[in-house]
Amino acid sequence: MDSDKTRTHYGMIGGAAGIGVNALIFILEVFIGILTHSVAITADAFHNLTDVASSVITIISFKLAGKPADRKHPFGHGRMEYISSLLISMLILVIGIEFIRSSFEKILHPTAVHFSWVAFILILCFIPAKLLLSLFYRHLGKRINSDALQATAFDALSDVLVLIIASMSLLLTCVTTIPIDGWLGIFVSVFILYSGISIAKKALDSLLGKAPDPAIVQEIVQDVLSYPYITGVHDLIVHNYGPNKFMATLHAEVPSDVPVMDLHESIDRAEREVSEQHGILLVLHMDPLNKNDTAVVSAQKELMKAIQPIAGIQSIHDFRIVGAGEHINLIFDVVVDDRIAATPESSSHLTEQINQAIQKIHPGYHAVVQIDRNYISL
Repeated sequence: MDSDKTRTHYGMIGGAAGIGVNALIFILEVFIGILTHSVAITADAFHNLTDVASSVITIISFKLAGKPADRKHPFGHGRMEYISSLLISMLILVIGIEFIRSSFEKILHPTAVHFSWVAFILILCFIPAKLLLSLFYRHLGKRINSDALQATAFDALSDVLVLIIASMSLLLTCVTTIPIDGWLGIFVSVFILYSGISIAKKALDSLLGKAPDPAIVQEIVQDVLSYPYITGVHDLIVHNYGPNKFMATLHAEVPSDVPVMDLHESIDRAEREVSEQHGILLVLHMDPLNKNDTAVVSAQKELMKAIQPIAGIQSIHDFRIVGAGEHINLIFDVVVDDRIAATPESSSHLTEQINQAIQKIHPGYHAVVQIDRNYISL
């Protein structure tokens, strides 16, 4: 896992490269747009100006994100990278909307676009420059697992397509007098908007708390299950505090008849070693289960058979029974998927369904249910 200092270093290199390349292209494209009267080229010029602003935001965000944890922010400042991605997307969206408006005006009130070989050759030169910048951002983004740099790489790649369209706009003026510049300007603006929306969605997903990568989840689960006495896991929740800053909590099922100090040693070692292996802060909660009580095993089998037809139930855990004879409380947690709405009404309805189902098999059973959401696959 890369240190905060390494992330800040690479992020600032990427931001500085973006400022240099995009500032140069902006200046030259403004000149070309004035020379040729092309709204498509002018639109892309100001898109590059937002890329300059984006690079400045990237530098500032990586500097802030690299600050160490403090009393007010015990998990550091890594989410600043997500906030910077959101700010970048807002800049891109503003430019896209503005140039859709300008393009419509050009369609309604067309003016001639003047072809210039100098302008055309310059635009062709911008294409490999933007492509190399995109590849550079992508390399850095993968190197330090940065959504902000990956988003900027996608934006630079979309600029390549925009430049191809802009060069076509100039070239077509040699063979037709049809005022296509406004329409191409709208096409360019749509790509600008698409780029902004894509970046915003990814940033918002991270800020709101998206589900973790299923492959990583599976690795963590399998690693924890490899330790002595741990027979099952549930309630895995992963908290994202920025790129490479994750905290995970997990319940580990262990047999109740093993000495508690032996269980504690295994749980403690699993926490420490899995945390180091995956670069996360893992906290394990120990759930002792009595799997040798025939009454408990029998009641659990009856419950599983009864609730199998109920849609939305994924699994149960922490099963235990209280009482004896004809009046027994079955106490357990049930994990549900997104078919069960996260509302008190839905939870109450599901509990009623479970009780009706289990009482058809055994009228003396009563289910006391705790509803759990599946936080890793919603």
